[in-house]
Amino acid sequence: MPAHDRSLPAQPSLRFLKLEAKRRLAAGEFPALHDAQLAIAREHGFPSWTQLRRAVLERGGDDSNGDDSNGDDADAPDSPALAQLSWVIDRFRDAGSPGWSAPGEAEVRDHVGEPLLIEFPPERLVETISAFAPVLRQDARPLRREPLAASVQVADLRIDATVDAAPPHLLTALRARPATRPSADPRLRRAAGPPTAASGAVPAPVAEAAAAVFGELGLAGLVLAGAEAGGPGAQPWVQTVGWADLERDEPLTPAHRLPAPGVTALVTATAVLRLVADGRVGLDDPANRHLRALRLADDTVTVRELLTHTGGLAEPDPAALYGEGVPELADLLGPEVAVRADRGSIRPSNAGIAVLGQVLADVTGAPYAEAAGTLVLEPLRMASAGFPATPAEVGPGAVTTYVLTAGDDLAPAPAQVCAIPAAGGLWASAGDLMRLATGWPSLLPAALARAALTPDGASGAGGQRHGLGWLISPGGDLALHAGAGGGATAALVRRSGDGRVLLAVTSRLTPLDPVLARIGAAWPDR
Repeated sequence: MPAHDRSLPAQPSLRFLKLEAKRRLAAGEFPALHDAQLAIAREHGFPSWTQLRRAVLERGGDDSNGDDSNGDDADAPDSPALAQLSWVIDRFRDAGSPGWSAPGEAEVRDHVGEPLLIEFPPERLVETISAFAPVLRQDARPLRREPLAASVQVADLRIDATVDAAPPHLLTALRARPATRPSADPRLRRAAGPPTAASGAVPAPVAEAAAAVFGELGLAGLVLAGAEAGGPGAQPWVQTVGWADLERDEPLTPAHRLPAPGVTALVTATAVLRLVADGRVGLDDPANRHLRALRLADDTVTVRELLTHTGGLAEPDPAALYGEGVPELADLLGPEVAVRADRGSIRPSNAGIAVLGQVLADVTGAPYAEAAGTLVLEPLRMASAGFPATPAEVGPGAVTTYVLTAGDDLAPAPAQVCAIPAAGGLWASAGDLMRLATGWPSLLPAALARAALTPDGASGAGGQRHGLGWLISPGGDLALHAGAGGGATAALVRRSGDGRVLLAVTSRLTPLDPVLARIGAAWPDR
């Protein structure tokens, strides 16, 4: 039947249209239900099933059958964002299954706008979302339902979407991150409670709050540390709750070594700024001036832009960020790194940090791990810290990281290391991470340390800004380094007014927002 030769009746029925799609699928006209629905939508003059459904509901059409095998009953006409998010989940949940056909570029552009396609061209976007198919097959629970922004939780992931204000409300952003989902693992609920350990003068309210949030989130291990960096003679404290290894029943202590995804970038930024202070690198130098192992496609991208996450570099495949070893950066990003059209906008960038690590290596003539050790780890006396190149190099005294299973139990995460040491490869004890958190300014001239914490130019999503390496809150009161990967989440927060710092690390992928909020509220001002 040719497209665009049918019109909707005055009182359309989505139930009838769904049944028609199923009938045509059963008759063998189409290889998948989505293809049948798309064809029906186009026959009625709509580019997608989602937009056909929205039109039916806006005209008061019936959608009451309660049996929507395509899952889009959850999308209401007052939330185009949730409608587009539903399309993502429903379209990709069967990726890789027999009979599933990947959406082509035309279909992707029916749902996805240019801002997102600049970051992820259609073919790469399809590949990236398809990798999440096993997760998308599980039940989705709406978390946020606004006209232009929506979020759902699927298994252990939170998926956020935003759309254009103008019809057809194309997706402008799509992000997956760990969701706050408590574990029901019975090993966490032993009668004696989780073990705790501390060093330094831990404020009593912090210790109480740590135990409470540990139980609420169902963590295997939680490390908190803090310091009154602006106070005279203040000493860091460390509080641990839980286990370094559940299988061995090994209690977590301040001496255990932890992965620090995200916080690692503070090492990289500080090391590069040391080269700036020595006159070996200029902030406004083109990065290509210092690169030898690879090149950026745009010769004008500067070191400053990489530090402020405004360089617009194309990101590596998320599935390649952790593995059994550390590849050459040119093998991971390609010998020439593409630069997106949205250069100048703030987008936290693993590629940008990776290239800064390569600048560090190419300027010093030493591998990244050695150069970072010489410029940052050794001067701060971070004796336990290092960048393991293989899982075997993580060594003894390290925590086991965990992932949440479909049954809400905890299972050891795969033994992997970060493929980009400059962004997420650091392992260190809580004490050494606090030496980094409080000591990095001492390695730089005062003016350069201040510049690292001063917003530089553009603002990103939610009004966030960037200094030279640090993410700055919209109000300018907090600076942050944070990340997740390899079964761990880490965050370092510095308060602008008095320099107080708070570190949180979990040995499980879970958002740290509730942890930071709870501990920050429990930590009294001096």
